Amino acid sequence: MEWREVIEHPSLKDLPFKIETNEWGKIMMAPASDTHSLYQALITRWFNGHVTQGISSTECPIQTSRGTRVADVVWRSPLFIKKHGVRNVVLPESPEVVVEIESLSNTAAELEEKRFLYFETGAREFWLCRQNGNMRFFNPRGELNRSDLFGEFPDHIDIDVV
Repeated sequence: MEWREVIEHPSLKDLPFKIETNEWGKIMMAPASDTHSLYQALITRWFNGHVTQGISSTECPIQTSRGTRVADVVWRSPLFIKKHGVRNVVLPESPEVVVEIESLSNTAAELEEKRFLYFETGAREFWLCRQNGNMRFFNPRGELNRSDLFGEFPDHIDIDVV
């Protein structure tokens, strides 16, 4: 299935799952949790409170060489927005920062594949929020101590202090 068909299909509109497609157009689903959504909200709130240009968003579909992947959080620069606009069904390339939040249903291989796919499609950084709130930061060359783009981003997010 093409991504537009997936998002417009009446039977898929109200599923309580995150939907992605693989390289053969088959739908893949993962259950969501409240913890996952809180991490998304706090990461997005940090961007909104600390970054004056660009925009962050959640549940962002990105076309990759292996189907459409839906990033938990992304940050797009003004240059990215100028190039791609803001009314996309699916982004043709990754925004500068792509964040995945680890969930119980994720495997290490799946998260590694997503990191590879996001870098392949243009991401400058990939951030991984672990289930305990610890953050890991990567660029295409490997793991970083802190984000090169947003070095003041915390290395731990505490959802118990909301």
